[in-house]
Amino acid sequence: MATPRMRRINEVLREVVGAAIAELSDPRIGFVTVTSVETSPDLRAAKVYVSVLGSDEEREATLTGLRSSHGVIQSKIAGETRMKRTPTLTFHYDETVEQGVRISRLLEEDQ
Repeated sequence: MATPRMRRINEVLREVVGAAIAELSDPRIGFVTVTSVETSPDLRAAKVYVSVLGSDEEREATLTGLRSSHGVIQSKIAGETRMKRTPTLTFHYDETVEQGVRISRLLEEDQ
């Protein structure tokens, strides 16, 4: 379970990463929402979970674009936060949105 400090750090990183992604001009990056960030206790690594609107191919292209832009995004984090270390970012697709839609469909079918 995350401590209150880690929850605040994760939330700040989520906001900064979301704003940095919005400023990117990579054509591979589609409509992306940063759903959550999980930072390691030593602040050296952060998993960024994103939701991508579009097909599987668009999702993979977006994740590839984000992974290639991680240095730019990390520099934004360094510039906007006063953290001792800037975490190394890894991007992961967040499947919870798809799972929620699938569950909603299943519940509607049963009625």
